[in-house]
Amino acid sequence: MIPFRTIRYDPDKNSIIILDQTRLPQKEVYMTLENAEDVHRATRCMNLRGAPLIGVAAAYGVAMAAKRGVANDAHKACDLLQTARPTAVNLSWALNRMRERIKDAADLFAVLLEEARKIEKEDKDACHKIGLLGASLVKNNDKIMVHCNAGALATSGIGTALGIIYTAKEQGKNFTVYSSETRPLLQGARLTSWELTRSGIETYTICDNMAATFMGEMNLVLVGADRIASNGDVANKIGTLGLAIIARYHKTPFYVAAPISTFDRKLASGEQIPIEERAEDEIRIFNDRCVVASSARVRNPSFDVTPSDLISGIVTEQCILEHPYTTSIAELS
Repeated sequence: MIPFRTIRYDPDKNSIIILDQTRLPQKEVYMTLENAEDVHRATRCMNLRGAPLIGVAAAYGVAMAAKRGVANDAHKACDLLQTARPTAVNLSWALNRMRERIKDAADLFAVLLEEARKIEKEDKDACHKIGLLGASLVKNNDKIMVHCNAGALATSGIGTALGIIYTAKEQGKNFTVYSSETRPLLQGARLTSWELTRSGIETYTICDNMAATFMGEMNLVLVGADRIASNGDVANKIGTLGLAIIARYHKTPFYVAAPISTFDRKLASGEQIPIEERAEDEIRIFNDRCVVASSARVRNPSFDVTPSDLISGIVTEQCILEHPYTTSIAELS
């Protein structure tokens, strides 16, 4: 169903091939990453992005580093990749799994490659199950608003929030998607519109500041997540909090879709989630032109935190979590 692939391991060259998301929607270009340093750079520069995909790529980065069978090489790769981006917990989740497999591995490279492939398969399976569970939320002729990109470009499978949309389409449901542009890097405009329209889904792209204007027409809001605290607070792409507040005013159901690897049950609330602050030039420069006065200061947080009381439910691969989230999240296996 998905006419592209975000990541593929090449066993002959011990490398991974990724779809370069900085080149979309103009060109579909694939990059070869040959080592952990390449994976780190591609993650920082957002050639690859999306919390689940970051974890999968990091796992392969560690496996590639272990080709010589030297444990120290693998540990160094883990340490480097851990610094790539701070908010998405899937990164540390995947690297912790790889660190555990380094211990006492007889054939280090084979063991780590097996684990990386397992992490990729689990991600694909989780996306599929999230899609099946979440499709029950979509009704015929719905209008659905989405933010950023939580689709096949953000995972190794069909996506989380957009996986729900793909599955609903497969079930024969008719609906329309409104995708916010997602400033400053336009993941909604560049990426979500590209992948949805390639799959034949009617999609409107709107500016972020149009969300309130159109929310009254919406039947559903679907977003992904980069980290979810034990009380259900959700860190996601900047602008998600604003959508949740607008949706509450309009009484529009607001659902989060995320695999269990996105939950950080060590954190009591979203106040403890680290928020990445990115380069000022992502805001200062637009379409290769400076659009901010040189004397003006800039803030560029990449994520915000949506309080759990604004969230109607959280779709996981096991079930759709409901309030009270402290209880339902604790019951996840």
